[in-house]
Amino acid sequence: MVKLYSLSNLLNYLINNMNTEDKITEEKIFDAATEEFEEKGMDGARMQDIADRAGINKALLHYYFRTKDKLFLAVFDKLAEKMFKKFAGIFELDMPMDKKLEYFFTEHMSFLEKNPKLPMFILREINRNPELLENFLGKINFENIENGMRKNIPMKDMSKKEFAHLMISTVSLSVFPIIARPIIEGILSKQEISYDEFIEERLQYSPRFIQSAISGMSENPNNPKSN
Repeated sequence: MVKLYSLSNLLNYLINNMNTEDKITEEKIFDAATEEFEEKGMDGARMQDIADRAGINKALLHYYFRTKDKLFLAVFDKLAEKMFKKFAGIFELDMPMDKKLEYFFTEHMSFLEKNPKLPMFILREINRNPELLENFLGKINFENIENGMRKNIPMKDMSKKEFAHLMISTVSLSVFPIIARPIIEGILSKQEISYDEFIEERLQYSPRFIQSAISGMSENPNNPKSN
């Protein structure tokens, strides 16, 4: 038996399927553009190469994203948010500091291992166009991060400068082993140490290192209190 559709139902069916197809196409374009921009940067990327990666023609690519600038900004905004906003929120959580640090390093390093080109891409493009930094920083509520951290550390009178040192050191311990993998692998190979095994150990070592540093700062009576 043939099922009959009213005109409104038919239109809804076409719209829903068209939206699904549009979403799939946009995802293909975004994935292809991400690979192209991460490898070549904004200046080196070509719309034709992005279209080829996505398996579509260039005209269709321009239909969804009129210019390379618009496509780049869409990719950059999403990647910057994935890399920073998600993980910044971990520091706002109300949990013991040791658990918070363990959670951050596990989540952040796992993410970076799956996206190893991302940190250098973000840094390269911010250096190319400093205006991107303002938009990127606007996605992070630094006051919430600081307040969340201060609730869970013994040194509640830590100065702004000391807090900056703490946060930069924490993120560096996570990012550097990933972006410097070839160098670290070369060093470890001389000692017959597996890089993957080394990274697994850092998931326990790094939070303990930061926790020890915080304890040392709080116990040191000569610790400078500069703003």
